[in-house]
Amino acid sequence: MRIDYDGRQFRKLEAEDGVVARYHQEDDLVWADFAGGPVRRGNVAGVCSPEGVLELAYTMVLDDGEVIAGRTVNTPYTGPGGDLLIREEWERYGPHARSGTSFLTEVTTEGGEGDGC
Repeated sequence: MRIDYDGRQFRKLEAEDGVVARYHQEDDLVWADFAGGPVRRGNVAGVCSPEGVLELAYTMVLDDGEVIAGRTVNTPYTGPGGDLLIREEWERYGPHARSGTSFLTEVTTEGGEGDGC
């Protein structure tokens, strides 16, 4: 699945916490900024494979001042309605180390969905 992530926005499928990430892409380099809900500020940066799989490092600062860092591998797939979804396998480092799986859905705005290739 060839995907251009530039300008696309995603949020966790299972959470309505207001955290939205806006992605940017130049060639295989991908990065995003995110905030909302309990996240004061967050960033991801990494690379995109020809199949659209993202390998990213992330950092974020929560409202309570906790600083979190980790890595994630995000695999895109098509949802039942034809929408772009991402399976996110993440690992958090440090004193609160843990790992898990999240699912992201694309956030579209009036008159503008991300362009796929």
